Amino acid sequence: MADKTVLARIDGRIGILTFNRPSALNAFSSEVVEATNKAFRELSDDPAVRAIVVHGAGRAFSAGFDLKEGIQQATRGVEAWRRVLEADFDFIVQFWDSPKPTIAAVHGYCLAGAFELALACDVTIAGEGTRFGEPEVRFGSGIVALLLPWVTGPKQTKEMLLTGDDKLTARRMLEIGVVNQVVPDEMVLERAMEVARSMASAAPESVRLTKQAINRSYEMMGMRQALLAALETDICIEAGENPDRTEFNRIRKEQGLAAALAWRDSR
Repeated sequence: MADKTVLARIDGRIGILTFNRPSALNAFSSEVVEATNKAFRELSDDPAVRAIVVHGAGRAFSAGFDLKEGIQQATRGVEAWRRVLEADFDFIVQFWDSPKPTIAAVHGYCLAGAFELALACDVTIAGEGTRFGEPEVRFGSGIVALLLPWVTGPKQTKEMLLTGDDKLTARRMLEIGVVNQVVPDEMVLERAMEVARSMASAAPESVRLTKQAINRSYEMMGMRQALLAALETDICIEAGENPDRTEFNRIRKEQGLAAALAWRDSR
């Protein structure tokens, strides 16, 4: 199973997914999303695979959904945005819903939609140099999968999401329970594989049912309904006329991403 933007392989009883678009910081293009969905289904359906590790090639886990592609697509209207964002939501939440344990091995940058994907995984191992954040509010966008308040507290969630800070450290994420472990950058994948092998060595049916029971606890607290309600909010944000996003996208299209980010940060 291989694609030029996503690689998939099996090491013993561990399935390994690699975002392989390093020149774009592994940004989630439609091609990456489609290839990931396909490879993830195959790994999930393979009875020989007992846990799945996801990581990124190059100098980042991922910078999130591809802003350049989003501008080029020029999505308009509520229903068009609904189709786009529901697909993005399903892409992220499949890591939570998988019957098999999912482990995110993150390094470099883990931002926006990629941060949400790491939250959706059962365990997250972070390199000590990783920078986290969801900067969507800083350019007039919203959160696709609002998992953060279910992983940490409301005050931490509001501080992170209402400021759009995208330079949060791995140590800070460890303090608030967003990541499980922080290790030297060069050991991220190795440590994630150790965790995956430990899970894979346990009785698979017990692992599956225990994960299911944990997830069901959150479902009973209303997590799924809350996520879907937040998705509706994001659809409204993206479909609405937002002058901040319009200006950001204009600068991004005419002058490039660096100029758009500089404009954002200067405010």
